[in-house]
Amino acid sequence: MYLKRPAGGLAFCLFYLASCFTNKYVLSVLKFTYPTLFQGWQTLVGGLLLHVSWKLGWVEINLCSRSEILSWLPASVLFVGIIYAGSRALSRLPIPMFLTVHNAAEVITCGFQKFVQKETSHLKVCSVLFLLVAAVCLPFCDTQFDPNGYLWALIHLICVGAYKVFHKLWKPSSLSDLDQQYINYVFSVVLLASASHPAGDLFSALDFPFLYFYRFHSSCCASGLLGFFLMLHTVKLKSSTTSGQYAAWSFLAKVITASLSPLFFVMTANVLTISWSVMCVLEPCDRWSWRSFACLH
Repeated sequence: MYLKRPAGGLAFCLFYLASCFTNKYVLSVLKFTYPTLFQGWQTLVGGLLLHVSWKLGWVEINLCSRSEILSWLPASVLFVGIIYAGSRALSRLPIPMFLTVHNAAEVITCGFQKFVQKETSHLKVCSVLFLLVAAVCLPFCDTQFDPNGYLWALIHLICVGAYKVFHKLWKPSSLSDLDQQYINYVFSVVLLASASHPAGDLFSALDFPFLYFYRFHSSCCASGLLGFFLMLHTVKLKSSTTSGQYAAWSFLAKVITASLSPLFFVMTANVLTISWSVMCVLEPCDRWSWRSFACLH
């Protein structure tokens, strides 16, 4: 057990890095900016693999109660918003900037804990306010400022925060994390497939210049597989570690991803943008997460 937890955390970091880079490659380098199709493909692959894993007995999924499935659907709507807006934002923003805004979703969850549950400490509030300042200041310092990219990143942030708040408010406990993700996958495939034609993505994609190139096909296959394995390792890591340890591994994955991304993708930055990005990524990993991380070694 002493060796398994670090191995699981490192695998999580690896899949986080690979998944983020693959998505960025498809969205920004190949410029396949049709989110209903791309995200629909990823959720289809994830849903099929999860279903096959369930039928083979590799994972346990229990969807007996229809009422609880229906009660989870608002979260599935937010999940679609997360992946759709995230895809739009990541296609336009460098990875460090995207992760900076993504981290600011803690503002919403912290506000909920502070004003509704009365649980958050003053130290946590100060930390989250720092995240908010960093996320607000970053666009004004960004030399590659893209208003649409930051707008979609803001929508992504709101959906992420609302999803976490809904998860805290949701009362039934019989649905496991894998049950919830299975519902998310099925709902996303249906909704995104239905929206692909009204959104114009279905026929616009026919003019995509790399439609018949192997690197596009291989990248899309890799994105679906990596997204599925990242989901599995996320669920496994959450169940086998404390919340502080999971936060530490998540922090490490984001730092590695943000640090290595300029080596693979074009990014123009100045001292201010780098400073705000670094501080925003570092801030969520508080001293308790670091202590938990230290316990893994």
